[in-house]
Amino acid sequence: MGVILFTATGVVVVFLMGVRIVRPTHRGLIERLGKYNRFASPGFNWIIPIIDNMFQINITEQMVDAEPQEIITNDNLNARVDAQVYFKIKVDEESVKSSQYNVNSYQWQIVNLARTTLRNIIGTLTLKSANSERGKINSELHKTLMEETGSWGIEIVRTELKEIDPPKDVQETMNKVVKAENEKIAAVDFATATETAADGQKRAEIKKAEGIKQARILQAEGEAEAIKLVNEAAEHYFVGNAQMLRKLEAVEKALENNTKIVVPANTELINVIGEMAGIVPSTQNLH
Repeated sequence: MGVILFTATGVVVVFLMGVRIVRPTHRGLIERLGKYNRFASPGFNWIIPIIDNMFQINITEQMVDAEPQEIITNDNLNARVDAQVYFKIKVDEESVKSSQYNVNSYQWQIVNLARTTLRNIIGTLTLKSANSERGKINSELHKTLMEETGSWGIEIVRTELKEIDPPKDVQETMNKVVKAENEKIAAVDFATATETAADGQKRAEIKKAEGIKQARILQAEGEAEAIKLVNEAAEHYFVGNAQMLRKLEAVEKALENNTKIVVPANTELINVIGEMAGIVPSTQNLH
């Protein structure tokens, strides 16, 4: 009974010693007596204690810093350059195996490869072009790293150029140039704004003058129209009244001489008086 219990206890202990749990962020490589045996997926895995050995490899995205370095640009200036490389190991079995068996310390290798590539790229550029073409530098760096690490089972996700700093004296000169350019742009903008404002004021004055001119024209036309109407009215009414006045004067003169006027029957007196200016009064007395 004791032997059975001892044996069972030993089996349990051996079993527990061989239990390996692989997280979703890792993959495992199991070696047996120093030779690759099988691939371990996330979850429960069991190995033979002492005989088997498992190595877990992180497959999540990682970042390494290429570390700052002094690089001589094409215009013989020492630029301080730093970059970061983001990468991850591919999840398939062959890629995980390649990251462990095809390269020694892939992180260290990526850093040195990135530093060398940056020296080759930036060494062909002037400091000004290097600062203005960061996207191009990142693209070339990414392309080179992808080509060189193709057999490592690694995917280069992206590269980021952190800084390209010129020497201190050059930086001060560049700052002065930038400041002068900004002041120049500000002066041009102010002059343009002032010119625009003056132009707007000029246009407003022209519009105002045109408005006054138009108002005066309309006023003059109104006055001319009024005078025309007055003249037409005067001509119409004055001529008629003058004729009436002439008739009345003729009647008045006829009456002053006691001239007798024959008024036809059924004739309105007002009509007779109205027509007297055209009648020759009779100088003889009628009986």
